[in-house]
Amino acid sequence: MHQTTIVVAIAENNAIGKNNQLLWHLPADLKHFKNITSGHAIIMGRKTYGSIGKPLPNRRNIVITRQTDLNLDGAEVVNSLDEALKLCQNEEKAFIIGGAEIYRQAISLCDKIELTRVHQEFDADAFFPELDNETWVEIWKEDHLPDEKNKFAYTFSTLERR
Repeated sequence: MHQTTIVVAIAENNAIGKNNQLLWHLPADLKHFKNITSGHAIIMGRKTYGSIGKPLPNRRNIVITRQTDLNLDGAEVVNSLDEALKLCQNEEKAFIIGGAEIYRQAISLCDKIELTRVHQEFDADAFFPELDNETWVEIWKEDHLPDEKNKFAYTFSTLERR
């Protein structure tokens, strides 16, 4: 595998979700996510898969769960992040798309983070790990103001491991 990348949208307080749901609806971020991940493998936890509700089209969907007998139509099921990454060894890119526990396990293994920072704080029960400026450097960013479709200001950025 050439590159493992985390794709995540996080609030100012590192919030990523509550009750297994996203905290905001930003169509521009959903489009950005689709553009980045289309044609590649995406790796997610079972709860994240459950909140999406179906395999995402034009992507290889890999779901990590502790359940040993889970079958999901249109997705490959594995029992660890290590197993998921092994499945992707012939992929050009693999994207880690959540949730909180999978991000915690993956952050030390990734070369890159595709980050959407939502410029607002939210009440949440799932958070992204604190990003360390000693480890990560921002190599690209694009700021966006709220508009009629996107209620919050947000920034797309790409971080690479130093």
